[in-house]
Amino acid sequence: MAPIKTNNPAASYFDFFSKTGKDAVTPEPPPASGLTATGGVISDYEVSGTYYRAHVFTSSGALNVTAAADGSFPNAVEYIVVAGGGGASYHRSGGAGAGGFRTNVPGVQNAAGSPLTGAAFPVSVSPYAITVGAGGAGNLEPYRGGQGGNSVFGGSITSTGGGYSQGAATGNSGNGGSGGGNDWNNYGNAGAGNTPPTSPPQGNPGGDAGAGNAVCGQGGGGGAGAAGSNGTVPTGGAGGVGVSVAIESSSAKYYAGGGGGGADDGKTAGAGGNGGGGTGSAPGIGNSGVSGTGGGGGGAVYNPTFAGASPGGSGGSGIVVVRYQIAQSQTGTQTATGGAISYYGSKTIHVFAGSGTFAAPGSFSKTCEYVIIGGGGGGASDLGGAGGAGAWMEGTSAVGNSASFLVSIGGGGVAGSPTSHPSFSGNGTGVQSSVAFPAGTITAPGGGRGGYPSSGPTYAGGAGGSGGGGRGNRPGASGGNGTGDPFPGTPGTSPANGWGHNGGNAANPGSAGGGGGAGSIGIAGDAPGSTAGGHGGAGIQLPTTYRNPVSTVGFPGPGGGGHWFAGGGGGFAYPRPNSIGQGGGSGGPYAGAGPSAPSPSDPGVGITAKANSGSGGGGGGSTNVHTGGAGGSGIVLIAYPT
Repeated sequence: MAPIKTNNPAASYFDFFSKTGKDAVTPEPPPASGLTATGGVISDYEVSGTYYRAHVFTSSGALNVTAAADGSFPNAVEYIVVAGGGGASYHRSGGAGAGGFRTNVPGVQNAAGSPLTGAAFPVSVSPYAITVGAGGAGNLEPYRGGQGGNSVFGGSITSTGGGYSQGAATGNSGNGGSGGGNDWNNYGNAGAGNTPPTSPPQGNPGGDAGAGNAVCGQGGGGGAGAAGSNGTVPTGGAGGVGVSVAIESSSAKYYAGGGGGGADDGKTAGAGGNGGGGTGSAPGIGNSGVSGTGGGGGGAVYNPTFAGASPGGSGGSGIVVVRYQIAQSQTGTQTATGGAISYYGSKTIHVFAGSGTFAAPGSFSKTCEYVIIGGGGGGASDLGGAGGAGAWMEGTSAVGNSASFLVSIGGGGVAGSPTSHPSFSGNGTGVQSSVAFPAGTITAPGGGRGGYPSSGPTYAGGAGGSGGGGRGNRPGASGGNGTGDPFPGTPGTSPANGWGHNGGNAANPGSAGGGGGAGSIGIAGDAPGSTAGGHGGAGIQLPTTYRNPVSTVGFPGPGGGGHWFAGGGGGFAYPRPNSIGQGGGSGGPYAGAGPSAPSPSDPGVGITAKANSGSGGGGGGSTNVHTGGAGGSGIVLIAYPT
């Protein structure tokens, strides 16, 4: 039997009117969405009505595309790939070349107005590996700096590391993304840029030196935007200018400037190229390139104060940034500016990987949470102690309407250099980071340097945010003192001097101490019953406020997961082969810290800590050609209710 049909005139009447208008024609479409991806430090921003999400990588990782765009936005990304800058030699050296620079952001040009925009880069649901090149070491070996490391995006876009500079009239400077400047009186050739060649070009050549023999200025390193300038008789050549592009945020920034050439005592050093290039020395130590820019290191000069020669600067580490369009409906609304801005858990988060300004609008009045980490200390050479982590400052500070204040990111301490030139060890202490809050400036001291080869008390690790490890083969060479309590206390409140701990001691037969970490003390070298290098002290994991799963800010840690910072470097072990000290703990390298070497069979060059980790560098090996590892630069995070 068929079902009985019924009719309800009242229901039909209201149903008719409920389906009139736009709803009766088509249902409302779902909101448009762009790509979905994870990795790096997240930065969401708007440019003339177009919304972008950028993933900023100052250390190696991966961009993991987890969902494609829905057709309203392109399934393609824009990028910059900047390699590490070259390192400068000592003794009358030119500036080092900037790391190679490649991009497909529309409208980017070099200083001559030539376009630098490459082809489109389509993506699909897949991981895209990212390698960020380290800066080349200053004074890697007698009369030569170190080549910058390559940066790579997705296996197909490679930028070549910056060329080193040669010193003491010994030969040619290095080719690379951009070439190194020529040394004293042009005894060799300046380095070539755009090597190997790319189209558009990734960099430019270095400049020549003046022809004044002992009183000449050395050539400037090439930059991504222009060649290095030639030196003159009294003046070092300026580093070539970098390239300006707005991709980390809506504000443009320069990348890949060349290092300035050195000049003799009483003369004028060459300026670093805009884009992180280090200024040359005249006299004194050549300035290092800025971390996260690919800037070349500044050249050096003959100077009797430094036992006949001054050290050159190291190159700045590279950077990779990838961005894509997203929908206007973000997870939050930007109120203040400064750094990379993202939204998570009802909070707005600003991450400063480089120095900048935090600026609040007129309607802003909030209590801000902060984490401030100083630069890590450098590891020393020749059975050198490891570097300590920068201090960890954590707390809150009130920020009122229209406030504007400086955020300073400390660089990592320089690596210890060969003992054949002991004055080159420099200090190696990490540089402090600070935030000039309206209520008062908060400063996180840099980490202590590892105990380095010299006479007297310098066998001991240096004091700092966390102390450096003592030098091996010197019984009783003590670790440096840290600033804070033995262990982290109440979350959200650090001691007045920050969390930072002592470095490990050294003992015969030669194993060096590990650097102190923000979370625990460094382990002594040659601990009872072993001949192992001391492990670095553990770092600290960020509070949950900052642990956005979309962002991979931070590094692995001994407690599992990511978001760790400020581990101590690992100390060297002698005799070989014995267990080397691991950075940031026995299972490391953790928290971005440097171990003393990649494996027990390695010849023993200490490993540089990761950029923006605030961690210590690893100690160097058992001969005078084994350098230590440089410390990692610091970082600042600021959060407030969205």
